Amino acid sequence: MRFTRTSKMLSVAAVAVLALSACGGGDGSSESGAEGDTSRVIIADGSEPQNPLIPTNTNEVGGGAVLDLLFAGLISYDADGKPQNEMAESIETEDAQNYTIKLKEGKTFSNGAPVTAASFVDAWNYGAAAKNAQLSSYFFESIEGYDEASAEGSEVDTMSGLKVIDDTTFQVTLKQPESDWPLRLGYSAFYPMIPEALADPKTYGENPVGNGPYKFDGEGAWEHNQEINLVPNESYEGPQKAQNAGITFKIYQNDTTAYQDLISNNLDVLKTIPTSDVKNFKNDLGEERSIESPYAGNQTIAIPYYLENWSGEAGKLRRQALSMAIDREEITSVIFSNGRTPAEDFTAPVLDGYSADLPGSENLEFNPEKAKELWEEAEKISPYDESQPLTIAYNADKGDHKTWVEAVVNGLKNNLGIEVTGKPYATFKEVRTEASDAVLTGAIRSGWQADYPSLYNFLGPIYATGAGSNDARYENPEFDALLSEGLSASTVEEGNEKMNEAQEMLLEDLPAIPLWYQVAQGGWSTNVTNVEFGWNGVPLYYAITGK
Repeated sequence: MRFTRTSKMLSVAAVAVLALSACGGGDGSSESGAEGDTSRVIIADGSEPQNPLIPTNTNEVGGGAVLDLLFAGLISYDADGKPQNEMAESIETEDAQNYTIKLKEGKTFSNGAPVTAASFVDAWNYGAAAKNAQLSSYFFESIEGYDEASAEGSEVDTMSGLKVIDDTTFQVTLKQPESDWPLRLGYSAFYPMIPEALADPKTYGENPVGNGPYKFDGEGAWEHNQEINLVPNESYEGPQKAQNAGITFKIYQNDTTAYQDLISNNLDVLKTIPTSDVKNFKNDLGEERSIESPYAGNQTIAIPYYLENWSGEAGKLRRQALSMAIDREEITSVIFSNGRTPAEDFTAPVLDGYSADLPGSENLEFNPEKAKELWEEAEKISPYDESQPLTIAYNADKGDHKTWVEAVVNGLKNNLGIEVTGKPYATFKEVRTEASDAVLTGAIRSGWQADYPSLYNFLGPIYATGAGSNDARYENPEFDALLSEGLSASTVEEGNEKMNEAQEMLLEDLPAIPLWYQVAQGGWSTNVTNVEFGWNGVPLYYAITGK
């Protein structure tokens, strides 16, 4: 049986109301019995996680895919992005600023330890504290006391806005009213952790103990650069209960090898079809074993502001010139066989509030003549240092990025007459580490797979000052202020208007250059069934069964 996602994302208003209710998604909703062989271990493609598997320090897809199976948050999202309660019995508020969260009774981690209010509060405090330097720290910025805990050099290790009431109840006070705040609580940064994790996170991250539908298959389940083996967590009862005997993430050095394994039935699920096979994958797999559907994701090229050629007014003009020198229509047509859509903003069309007609969107249109003019204007302000030519970093192990990066490089050379080269890294982990450490020597292929269905999720975590995924190191107080106004707006419509106003600044400054919107293009073997890809382009691994 083939499942595809066809419905539009729910509006933030709708999902926020559901998340606040006590009836969103009861335990065991998936226990009706899936058709198929539930004794099969599913082999899926994966990539080596950048860091040890700590929820508050994982912000890339390789580690995120594993964490989302090992842990369960207060809420989770179904295939269409609709929230459903997981650990939360209720999330209640009267003013959208003070929240009381009640946990379901009897929930445990896979080692038998109870999931308590402190499991969440302690994990969130750990994630926010500057001394712990967690990549997802920014996700806690709405909570009162975050500024003190996250300030550089701070020794404060708790946020004043978190208070444990009893074993199953805690309170959260935000800096300001934010009606969509509960919608974020299914993201991995908000997962609970056992006390041992916080005492020795590095050791814990090699063999994490979670509370989700799966657990590590004993010591050594993570064979670095080879595979990660998960088995069902018998103590988990919830809407994502495993319908198979486990998931093995096989770590590939390139997607072409993974695709060949899929064709030969040595791989069960491949979430991304290599660019070189996009034209033929439907013929190779057939309609019953493939998917092509838009999801909440995009592709960009981020350019750090710490690079001299790309800062100041001259840098802004050069960024605009680069953007106008890229023929998105041709690349998405020729290379991706129309399997991508040229970007017109920084978010994704499947999200409520999306607009294709924002002021500044003309900077994303192919206009080589204007691009040359802008480059010449920049030269008058500050001559381009040719000793530091532009490079575009990309990982060679996953995603088959070489083809489109070379197309972008050739377009920039031809249309601007500048030296540009692609800079391959052997692994995704390597290039992400340089981005995180702010030591990139050029631009980097970037992008975003949504954590929850909201315009803000494509803006705040990537472009707000100090955000963990801010590869460009963009800083704009006016942009930050508009994000804050959008979050505190009294209606979703007003909030989206503020988010789009903030986008107007991005479209002018271009800390990253939007390229195209992503489409889920994946496939599966003849050995499995019940394969569905979710609203964020990720397979629902727990639901897959053997034939």
